[in-house]
Amino acid sequence: MAFGCNGKAAIGESSKGHLLPKEETPILENSKSCLPKTFANFFIAIVGAGVLGLPYTFMRTGWITGLVTLFSVAALTYHGMMLLIHTRKRLDLSLIGDSKISSFGDLGFVVCGPIGRFAVDVMIVLAQVGFCIGYLIFIGNTLSHLLSLSKGFGIPLFSSAKSLYIWGCFPFQLGLTSIPSLTLLAPLSIFADVAQIGAMGVVMVEDVLTFTNQWPSDIHAFGTVSTFFYGLGVALYSFEGVGMAIPLEAEMKDKSKYGKILALSMFLIALMYGTFGVMGYFAFGSSTKDIVTSNMAKGILSTLVKVGLCINLFFTFPLMLNPAFEVFERRFCDGNYCVWMRWILVLGVTLVALLVPNFADFMSLVGSSTCCALGFILPALFHYQVFKEDMDRKGAFFDLGLIALGVFFGVSGTWYSLVEMFADAKIV
Repeated sequence: MAFGCNGKAAIGESSKGHLLPKEETPILENSKSCLPKTFANFFIAIVGAGVLGLPYTFMRTGWITGLVTLFSVAALTYHGMMLLIHTRKRLDLSLIGDSKISSFGDLGFVVCGPIGRFAVDVMIVLAQVGFCIGYLIFIGNTLSHLLSLSKGFGIPLFSSAKSLYIWGCFPFQLGLTSIPSLTLLAPLSIFADVAQIGAMGVVMVEDVLTFTNQWPSDIHAFGTVSTFFYGLGVALYSFEGVGMAIPLEAEMKDKSKYGKILALSMFLIALMYGTFGVMGYFAFGSSTKDIVTSNMAKGILSTLVKVGLCINLFFTFPLMLNPAFEVFERRFCDGNYCVWMRWILVLGVTLVALLVPNFADFMSLVGSSTCCALGFILPALFHYQVFKEDMDRKGAFFDLGLIALGVFFGVSGTWYSLVEMFADAKIV
């Protein structure tokens, strides 16, 4: 086996100076996790606001294409996570002393040296920042539709109601992201996930009532090539959680059951996603909006669901940015807390959110550009580098094939997503 460096040096560098929780820190912390807690951690790590854009995505791709894409991405993501686990186990046997690989970044460093860690860091930062941009877009669009404010001040970056609501979040997010302890933020994320499931249940009940009263006539099963890549990006966005694969496996009491609990988790989440997406599309047909809650009829219940989701995403925002903070502080501040660097990152996220018109379009872009690399390309590349001297042609074919597939999907999906975003920008 050819490693980038010895294990002791790699892990020593990655852990030096860490005074804050790292990007691989599980939400539900425990010395050793039982199966239900591991499942809960997977659920929290994977399920996010992306599910709210699935009905619109199914409207674009066709519901059969959407379902096939969703379950295929779930299967490939599971395969990528297991590749990371197999690679980590092989490397742990070769590490010196008590050093252990505890994160995706550690694995990249051991296999490919500083370049490997840099690649993982860049993708994690882009992905986490992308999620937070999506949160602000959701909050801005939802509140602008919900409340009576009709326009902004007529100056750049303040010209719409959406921009004013996003700027309204800015000072509060500066305060929340200044909190150094991830543990203090974790209960907010757990609350957000519980509330989101409740909101999804309310939306699905309304979907059933809507399409049982009047079945839309404009339901399509299949889309075009461009809409397929669009849907692929959204599916990748919805399942991004590969960075938690290694730390969650390390937390388990019975590691032999990790693969089974991961497979069950991915299947149930894919089933929930698919059901939600199909029901939302069947309810509203071609009128399905990029955020399905915008299709809900006005009323107290609808308002509570929308406001509740905005509050949940508002408080989840600092938690999702924490991995990006960890990367920047480790690289530029020797792992020490740096509030001004956090504030600059929050400002950058806010400015990008002001310029993106469509929530689902941005989901597709983030999924194609970053999640392909995190879920497919890097796991297969690291696995191939470690096992290439021992694997047969079939194993090499699967690893290299997944790398090629990830590159193709990433480039094609990013291109089509950018085309859609620029087209929407012209319409706006």
